[in-house]
Amino acid sequence: MSATTPGPVPAPAPAAAPASARLRAQTSFEIASIFRNGEQVLVTLLLPLVALVVLGGTGVVDIDLGGRARIDVVTPGVLALSVMAAAFTSQAIATSFDRRGGVLRLMATTPLGRFGLLGGKVAAVLVLQVVQALVVGGGAVVLGWRPGAPDVLAALLVGALGTAVFTSLAMLIAGTLRFEAVLALANLLLVVLTLVGGALVPTSSFPGVAGDIVRLLPSGALGEAMRGAFDGGVALRDVAALVAWTLGLGWATSRTFRWS
Repeated sequence: MSATTPGPVPAPAPAAAPASARLRAQTSFEIASIFRNGEQVLVTLLLPLVALVVLGGTGVVDIDLGGRARIDVVTPGVLALSVMAAAFTSQAIATSFDRRGGVLRLMATTPLGRFGLLGGKVAAVLVLQVVQALVVGGGAVVLGWRPGAPDVLAALLVGALGTAVFTSLAMLIAGTLRFEAVLALANLLLVVLTLVGGALVPTSSFPGVAGDIVRLLPSGALGEAMRGAFDGGVALRDVAALVAWTLGLGWATSRTFRWS
């Protein structure tokens, strides 16, 4: 009777990395992708800085200052613009590009999953906004801006709410439209909302009832909330508008978003 020789023991299948490690890796990848893209750097960093210098350092645009220093009125609006550029335009284009190439569909089936994929994008936006705040805030300080610590804290909370609104809008159009349409619409909407949407220019500068209408837009509510954060307090109506837009856009995105 011959003894049988046991065969080689198969190696155990490699386990997936912990969720936190996967999220950190995806966040790092998203951040690197943003800063490798010259167009996104232009939109998210250089555009707000140029707007700050032109509007805060010159009188080329007539703005209702309400008795305050020009830089004190302009800087919160530029910070609102920064939130819009990072959370909306940058994310809409990047997500739509990934969707067109099938990256979203493939990544959703990996251990990273849909939550990790979207979580990495949101975390990358928050990191980008920290960089934006340092760039814009530093430029504003050079031009004479002197915010208080409580004001900065309030602005951070407003910025987080604005990020939720415009990320939801970005996912809505990126998950439903073709890439070419997203590319055009994301840039066009940023320009329109910046110029006439109440983000940069206070809604009090608009004639008659137009100011009240603009203030109901997500850009107008964000701009006014950001200005309020640095001028005595954020109005409840602006917070309510931002929350309503977040819930509405989030619901629409959950019903219409397509991964491929």
